[in-house]
Amino acid sequence: MSGVFEPDPRLAADSVFVADGPLSQVRLMDDARFPWLLLVPRVAGAAEWIDLDGGQQRLLLAEINRLSRLLRAEAGVEKLNVGALGNIVRQFHVHVVGRHAGDAAWPGPVWGSGAARRHAPDALRTLTERWRQRLA
Repeated sequence: MSGVFEPDPRLAADSVFVADGPLSQVRLMDDARFPWLLLVPRVAGAAEWIDLDGGQQRLLLAEINRLSRLLRAEAGVEKLNVGALGNIVRQFHVHVVGRHAGDAAWPGPVWGSGAARRHAPDALRTLTERWRQRLA
């Protein structure tokens, strides 16, 4: 694994940068159907959990726990989905999604559950700034 870290173009197109954590970029998925964050470790060439060394794995776990706690505190969130699939976007990244009975994909997974409903530009800016403040 060498080179400079860049988020996969598909991740960049479907999400917005929120903040840099100790290891990962925190990104907000641009899908108003779900409170949905991504962690993208800044490790060039990483495609799997095992591509991270032990220290990086511990940092990522702490980041997952932090985002999970913040998402669980969001209004309406009853369940958390945490996953790293990588079947479409090979670059290693972790989804942290707030769910509730009756949401657009319930009880199935959010992945592949229909077209994203993009946030209005002003709403996306407001939500991104809110997450920046929560993570500061």
